[in-house]
Amino acid sequence: MCLAVPMKILQIQGDTALAEVNGVSREIGLQLLPDTKVNDWVIIHAGFAIAKLDEQEAQESLSLFRDGGYLDQ
Repeated sequence: MCLAVPMKILQIQGDTALAEVNGVSREIGLQLLPDTKVNDWVIIHAGFAIAKLDEQEAQESLSLFRDGGYLDQ
């Protein structure tokens, strides 16, 4: 099973970015979404941003992850 996680873009340098969710930051690739900007919410899979989403969609997904015990409150 594959899982894609919503994360918020904090910094961008070239085709990589620093993204954060629930206090955890990761370096991710932006090669598939080159028009991504700081503060955008994106879906991350296998270390790459694969889709953009708005903050409401991101928060709804994160709420489901928390309810399922996949993220800390």
